Amino acid sequence: MVRNEIRGVMLSVPCHQRLHTMSRLVIPNPSVTLLLLLLAACAGPDYRAITDASIATTTGVVSAESAPEGAMRYRDIPFAKPPVAARRWAAPETLYTPESQIIPLPDMVMCPQPQSMASGGAVGAYLGSEDCLYLDVYTPGNVAVDAPLPVMLWIHGGSNLTGHKGTYDFSRLAAREQVVVVVINYRLGPFGWFAHPALNGENLTEPALANFGTLDMIEALRWTQTNIAQFGGDPTNVTVFGESAGGRNVFSLLASPLADGLFHRAIAQSGHVRSVTLDEAYNGERKYPMVDRGSWEVVGALGLEPESATAGALREVSTNDLLEAYFELDEDHIQPLVIRDGVVIPKAGILAALADPEHAKDVPVMAGTTRDEITLWVGLSRYFVDISYPLTRSLPPKIRIKDPLLYAFWVDMRSRGWKLGAVDLPFTAMQAAGYDQLYAYRFDWDEQADTYLVPFSEILGASHASEIAFVMGAPMYGSIGKYMYPDTESAAEMTEIMMTGWAEFARTGSPSLPDGTPWAPYDAERPEFMRLDAGGVGMSDDVPSRDELLEQVARTELLSPLEQCLLVWELVTAVGVPDYEAYSLWNAGRCAETDAPAEKRRIREALEAEYGSVYFSG
Repeated sequence: MVRNEIRGVMLSVPCHQRLHTMSRLVIPNPSVTLLLLLLAACAGPDYRAITDASIATTTGVVSAESAPEGAMRYRDIPFAKPPVAARRWAAPETLYTPESQIIPLPDMVMCPQPQSMASGGAVGAYLGSEDCLYLDVYTPGNVAVDAPLPVMLWIHGGSNLTGHKGTYDFSRLAAREQVVVVVINYRLGPFGWFAHPALNGENLTEPALANFGTLDMIEALRWTQTNIAQFGGDPTNVTVFGESAGGRNVFSLLASPLADGLFHRAIAQSGHVRSVTLDEAYNGERKYPMVDRGSWEVVGALGLEPESATAGALREVSTNDLLEAYFELDEDHIQPLVIRDGVVIPKAGILAALADPEHAKDVPVMAGTTRDEITLWVGLSRYFVDISYPLTRSLPPKIRIKDPLLYAFWVDMRSRGWKLGAVDLPFTAMQAAGYDQLYAYRFDWDEQADTYLVPFSEILGASHASEIAFVMGAPMYGSIGKYMYPDTESAAEMTEIMMTGWAEFARTGSPSLPDGTPWAPYDAERPEFMRLDAGGVGMSDDVPSRDELLEQVARTELLSPLEQCLLVWELVTAVGVPDYEAYSLWNAGRCAETDAPAEKRRIREALEAEYGSVYFSG
């Protein structure tokens, strides 16, 4: 049953400030220690309906809820027709129901996905409804303004496989910085990115639509252009911003000709620019062994004939069956989660489109990463960390890093590599296309509240997604929020730095520090970035090239020969455009005979055999 048909009376909003989404089911068996803390219940914001604050939109009349710091939130606004039945794997259709009354839904609205930390602790192996194209709007509240306010449209992360709008609370950003924030859902996984002859013609060309999740974002931007003035926002000043897969989607929008004129600034947080061809996305007979979960493989897992399945048969597959078929396939390589369909994404791909003046949006762009991107994964892996029970096994264990020097080196190399793929590579391309308002940053803050059992600042530090809490001004790590986002002067200072930079960029297209100091623009010839840290803000030119990173891996004595090969593999394939040749040629071909994915799988199986899980299982 579609959600529009079951809208009832508004219920209290459930707690949903959870740990930011990770790549796929990166932690399938959370522990009773750190991971249970991540998912533990928390007290959500006190939202209450305000009956006299209603706004008419093209998709219905929506009422406000009071939010922290005097802000207002307008929740669960539909922005397109439900993409169900014949509309599965089709461009979103514009919805026009101006007279209907929008009643917020009793449960969190999410597109179909596997259970993960991004689901907010909901129960069930697979979650969500295909009727999921809804958005929330945050406004500063009843504040008199002389002009329309800047608009910021948030695109959530989660590898384009998981996540939803309910994970984020931008009320404080709206209130403090006088901006209007729109937070959207979009189709995920096999519902969001799918290319198959039954849908795209025998040669995967007619009609060449495969990026349905990207099209949802574009439809949400169209809705924003039409309706945001009713909320006090300026449709001529819209900033798209997103983190992780959301950052990748920001780059996708910058590359897409269908998004022209729909936004005016862009912020890509920890994103990248990988995209695959239509043929790779189909991957018939696994023609491309470095691509997993192509539609040929997925359709076969459904029990249908991959080459002859019809569009009708595919659309009749239940939501749960499609999710099971997709996620029960192995995933050791890249997945087709942005596709070069020649309509939504140019056939040359995201990176080439960013470098092409023909596709240039000519808008200011900000991009950056966190200093310790990958600790959100390796900091929870049995390979790198160990646990002990200094008191009793009935209490949480103590977590420690097995080899601090190895850990620090691995994190540094991989995180620097992430920045090259998320900032320097796309910015070099964009500068070649004529972009001249590019701003790079790195989030370095790591002053979490450590405990005897968990040294958060040492294990996680400036981890992937940790900057989001400071842009929002609110913790998003469940019960460990008070540790990752403590109530300290340092955290307050960092929040001001982040909110000021993001909001000033939205206002003017040029970020600045709280004292008004502007950021220097990026120059590919002399790359610099703004280092964001409480008490340590300033420009830095510490930008080693990929070749320099690979040389450091070759020289180190901290890693075994196999570990060196695995680290090189991740540096050249994990973020952005994979470079398999670079792996084969590294260090005179020393790793050419090492099958890195197979070795990683062997290590994973060994950890599972010894501990029951690669990650903590209690």
